[in-house]
Amino acid sequence: MKADIKQYLEKHGFEQFEPKAVLFDMDGVLYNSMPHHAVAWQQSMASFGIRMTESDAYATEGARGIDTIRQMVKRQKGEDISLEEAQKMYDEKTRLFHLMDEASVMEGVISLMEHIHAMKLTIGVVTGSGQRPLINRLLRDFGAFLDEHHIVTAYDVTRGKPAPDPYLMGMQKAGTESWQTIVIENAPLGVHAGVAARAFTIAVNTGPLPDSVLLNEGADLLFNRMTDLRDAWQQLFCPSGIV
Repeated sequence: MKADIKQYLEKHGFEQFEPKAVLFDMDGVLYNSMPHHAVAWQQSMASFGIRMTESDAYATEGARGIDTIRQMVKRQKGEDISLEEAQKMYDEKTRLFHLMDEASVMEGVISLMEHIHAMKLTIGVVTGSGQRPLINRLLRDFGAFLDEHHIVTAYDVTRGKPAPDPYLMGMQKAGTESWQTIVIENAPLGVHAGVAARAFTIAVNTGPLPDSVLLNEGADLLFNRMTDLRDAWQQLFCPSGIV
């Protein structure tokens, strides 16, 4: 695993890697919520005459919802809808999502955060969502490790993932540079954003997409379960293991 860090340094031309912050994506990383989101996307978009598949939901995960909607409408209907129209459609998707049972916390996340907290690293969340109930839940479930100042939502940036802006904003809130930041993602757009922000980007493939999709976006490391990342964390990022 030290070789992966060395390769990261060479890729970006950094002289050192000194983690001071870990930025988590939310859906599919902190919560096993993507199956719910996929259903809500399919049902809500169908009510507006837009076909969205489960694969589409996973492939566009992490982007701002209004951006995904505008792209889908443009592709299928050839129309450029306004941000206000897209927001109305996204509100329906949000309504359907919140009718579903609450998604469980991803196995291994709490103990992983305990490791990170013990290392005195800042913990942040960078999500394409902006729904207040979800932000409240983050603070409820992870309040021992996370405060609201270190949460980046869709409303903090004008360009969402795959642009680097959300993770750059996360670094700004954490007070870190790229070479001091670890990103944990599960979606191709999110991995792309983390890599574009030049952070050390770990992909955890908790969904149905093939590993190659995440690796092709430039992930520095890949795990198939959060528990695997948790078990490898200390070996990978304890002080003696840092280049």
